Amino acid sequence: MAKETAHQFGTPISSLMGWIEMMKMNYQKPDAVMDITEEISSDVDKLNKITYRFSKIGSKPEIKKHVVYEEVKKVTEYFNRRLPQTGKTVELSVQGDQNCCALMNAELFEWVLENLIKNALDAIENKKGKIVIDILEAKKGIEIEVTDNGKGIDLRRRKDVFRPGYSTKKRGWGLD
Repeated sequence: MAKETAHQFGTPISSLMGWIEMMKMNYQKPDAVMDITEEISSDVDKLNKITYRFSKIGSKPEIKKHVVYEEVKKVTEYFNRRLPQTGKTVELSVQGDQNCCALMNAELFEWVLENLIKNALDAIENKKGKIVIDILEAKKGIEIEVTDNGKGIDLRRRKDVFRPGYSTKKRGWGLD
């Protein structure tokens, strides 16, 4: 749990450090500083969300009806503003049904998407990456496909992906 907490805090903290450096470089440009302070505010909100998520572990999640596309878009917009800091050129896009709704806990749904996007970013080994999130209405609900042009999963390990605790990363903690 401690590893996951540190992992979750890592992205917004790294981002805040980057924004602070940008403020130092642009301190005499009020418009640039205003844009940066908005991003800092967004990262502080992100830290607050992470804290909220961890405070709710073990509680029954509140389920409400949400437009899936809008929830996915929030997460991708957050990442798109921070992708330049990764040193990679990555195109992160959302496509598919913009109107379908689902009963969900938006906080937990965002957390899942964030982890899928982080894993996709880690898997992209070249400088030009692509991550596509496709929202599809299916007979039994809604399907969300996340594809990337990363290295993929070894065919022998695909069945292990959904096993609790399985991870290929030294610092990963799997799905438990």
